[in-house]
Amino acid sequence: MKAFQFKPKLYTALKNYSKELFMADLMAGVIVGIVALPLAIAFGIASGVSPEKGIITAIIAGFIISLLGGSKVQIGGPTGAFIVIIYGIIQQYGEAGLIVATLLAGVMLILLGVFKLGAVIKFIPYPIIVGFTSGIAVTIFTTQVGDVLGLTESVTGTNGEEILAPLKTPGDFLGKWVTYFEHIGSINWWNTLISLASIAIIAITPRFSKKIPGSLIAILLVTVVVWLMKSYAGIDCIDTIGDRFSIKAELPDAVVPDLNWDAIRDLFPVAITIAVLGAIESLLSATVADGVIGDKHDSNTELIAQGVANMATPLFGGIPATGAIARTMANINNGGKTPVAGIVHAVVLLLILLLLMPLAQYIPMGCLAGVLVIVSYNMSGWRTFKRLLKSPKSDVSVLLITFFLTVIFDLTIAIEVGLVIACVLFMRRVMETTEISVIKDEIDPNTESDIALHEEHLMVPDGVEVYEINGPYFFGIATKFEEVMAQMGDRPKVRIIRMRKVPFIDSTGIHNLESLCLMSQKEKITVVLSGVNEKVNNVLQKSGFYQLLGEKNICSNINQALERAKELL
Repeated sequence: MKAFQFKPKLYTALKNYSKELFMADLMAGVIVGIVALPLAIAFGIASGVSPEKGIITAIIAGFIISLLGGSKVQIGGPTGAFIVIIYGIIQQYGEAGLIVATLLAGVMLILLGVFKLGAVIKFIPYPIIVGFTSGIAVTIFTTQVGDVLGLTESVTGTNGEEILAPLKTPGDFLGKWVTYFEHIGSINWWNTLISLASIAIIAITPRFSKKIPGSLIAILLVTVVVWLMKSYAGIDCIDTIGDRFSIKAELPDAVVPDLNWDAIRDLFPVAITIAVLGAIESLLSATVADGVIGDKHDSNTELIAQGVANMATPLFGGIPATGAIARTMANINNGGKTPVAGIVHAVVLLLILLLLMPLAQYIPMGCLAGVLVIVSYNMSGWRTFKRLLKSPKSDVSVLLITFFLTVIFDLTIAIEVGLVIACVLFMRRVMETTEISVIKDEIDPNTESDIALHEEHLMVPDGVEVYEINGPYFFGIATKFEEVMAQMGDRPKVRIIRMRKVPFIDSTGIHNLESLCLMSQKEKITVVLSGVNEKVNNVLQKSGFYQLLGEKNICSNINQALERAKELL
């Protein structure tokens, strides 16, 4: 096996780098940095952390993923897919638990890359990906309903007085909706108007501008309008970021997490979910980018870069990160050619954090909720979901189960159960395609491919049965062979097992063959193998099965097998 070579795309891109390429990357990086700003803030707040931590994640992860990644144009940072997971971790384990889970996920991603498992991630069934992606979209939308409507609840203040505060909701999907309906009478119509205006601006912006993101225009316009309303019209009931968060315009010091076995054990399943989701989303983004730019990314190098990024960001208070399809496409559409554009994007965000972050306190929460409503709509892929409902029933089952488990329970359970169901259904399909037939009279050479040319039919002598296995011989169909023999009921003197159409065999299949030979020997029946391909032949040799059978009873084709049967008779 060829040894894995870690070679980031930046390394090869800089060999023939030019001033023209730098100017293209510089312009793309500046624009993508501006595109990433509102999303980073929105994803940070929706995940349950302060807004600057979303930007810190985009800076550190974006820089590392571009520096070490296996794609020319991939842009890394926080994404909507992680919101549900991060929020759940913080609710149950706090930010300290999030640090541990993200670090563990980073280690897993690095191991996936080192052991060259990048291609394996791509084999996760499509209905599972669509199911949990659509489920995440519904969950993100649900988390934003309170801010869209400006719902509030009465709480006891520090001085014992009753005050109105933003509505706090349970972590589960159904609990959130129950709470929303219970407090529906507290709607803040100004807040709702701000959210609807933001959604409308984002929706219509692409008709007028392809480069400037609608989310940025919405935030700038709505923030200015709300500031004027508060300053000159006396309308101060619209909640802003500054009303809920204390914003720090600086990079925090690195924090060494308190790693202990209990925390690692409890957070390990969640870390697996973060790693799998990060791997899927980053490789999907890189694959989409390949199709646009006509390049091919290195999936294993990309996973290592994702892993390093997710080990670095939590040390500075950041959240999980991965490749972001929307920002990657914005990079391509604005002329990004090499990973330098991604590095520029991170530098732009750093300058914004240090110089302009205090202005973020004026951004209305309803506006950010509007941004996330659009994000959830785009993520839902409802057209793809609708199309998959016309697929075979097994695929529809996997799709719906993954979707509802994601929405009602959580993504960890959804991915685990979805994969198990998909594997079981796949094995069922393979079992259905594997056939075992019995030939007792003659074989038509016109339908054969592993025998010498022969004009006459090959006659099967009396006392000989030919069992044809068509398909993989694995644990799923091991008992099928025994069932066919039991149905025959008779006892031939020779059993020929044709394995020319068996592409692979597993340990259960080998054990089944061994049991068949031992049982046949007791009944004084000789077993002869015919047409075993090279791959299966090597497996049987290594297992020691041929010592039980005898070299003379292993034939390369059915002609030799029938001749051997005649000798035995």
